[in-house]
Amino acid sequence: MTATLALDYAAVFVFALTGALVASRAQLDIVGFVFMACLTAVGGGTMRDVILKRAVFWVEEPTYIFVASVAAVLVFFTAHVLESRLKAIFWLDAVALSVAVPAGVAAAVDQGASWPIVLIMGITTGCLGGLMRDVVCNEVPLVLKQGELYVTCALAGALAAVLTLTAAGPLPLALLLCGAVTFALRAGGLAFQWRLPVYKSQPPRS
Repeated sequence: MTATLALDYAAVFVFALTGALVASRAQLDIVGFVFMACLTAVGGGTMRDVILKRAVFWVEEPTYIFVASVAAVLVFFTAHVLESRLKAIFWLDAVALSVAVPAGVAAAVDQGASWPIVLIMGITTGCLGGLMRDVVCNEVPLVLKQGELYVTCALAGALAAVLTLTAAGPLPLALLLCGAVTFALRAGGLAFQWRLPVYKSQPPRS
């Protein structure tokens, strides 16, 4: 199994869990759970593959949809045991982000893409599925919540991979550092409220 394949499967499963948990908060039926899980799980990777003109990964191998559906059914029958589904969504999403960003980086590197495209594909793969999930369920997207470190984490992780590859480091090491940096920043944001400064409007100068 290639690195891209393994990362895609892991990202699909964990992102599907977050999609199903959002469906539980919206009190959807089991079909809604499966839809939300699949949308979240494959959204970012689909956009990545379309942009890179690759075969869309879940069309090429429908097992990904099965994996996402299993995650949805699992959450449908177990979500009620969680003390805080919102907290679970945040932390599972952090794990999924730290897997999906390296998957996007690996796919772009496989295509021989230049470093700016590698960065963009890492961010796209990591962020778009969750964005679609939140928009469809009428939630404020995590990507856009004021002060949240999210896209910043994806960018930093992808940049760590690019710098490692530029320094002639092996791809597995680059992907490992990518995931570690992404998760460390996102987890720090959740646990310690790390924030970037936000824009504050000021009255115009006379």
